[in-house]
Amino acid sequence: MTPEVRPFTESDWAAVWAIVQDVIQAEETFPYDPAMPEAVARAMWVEQPPGLTVVAVVDGRVVGTAKMGANRPGPGSHVSTASFMVAAGARGRGVGTALCRFAVGWARRNGFAGMQFNAVVESNTRAVELYRREGFQVIGTVPRSFRHPVHGRVGLHVMYHEFDSP
Repeated sequence: MTPEVRPFTESDWAAVWAIVQDVIQAEETFPYDPAMPEAVARAMWVEQPPGLTVVAVVDGRVVGTAKMGANRPGPGSHVSTASFMVAAGARGRGVGTALCRFAVGWARRNGFAGMQFNAVVESNTRAVELYRREGFQVIGTVPRSFRHPVHGRVGLHVMYHEFDSP
């Protein structure tokens, strides 16, 4: 399964919302309110330019989504960030890797010096391993700062990938 990663369009929202809703209601990987209303989720997930929201598509079906942009405004705007969600039935099939590679490539093309993930749940070992394979390092962990429904209070990693100078 090699997904096509392309920019989000309005017609993608129903499929993206289904993924977002499933991920946040599981309360295992994102520190978002599981009762987040659809309108709030849409405003939070769909980036406005110069940021970008994309979808991963396999056989005409949206199986993942990502959003990317500057991590902070002003003096921190040279560092990018991104978030990724993959549909339950598509996990472990390269969708997250394709989305991560797309986001890193986008950030490099747009002149960012690196990419920072602010809150990677440490028990989300698949994501942590994927990000490490793609060049990210854990630069710190906030202990017991995420309430996981199975593992209890676990840490949130800050992960960073500094890009080579042009």
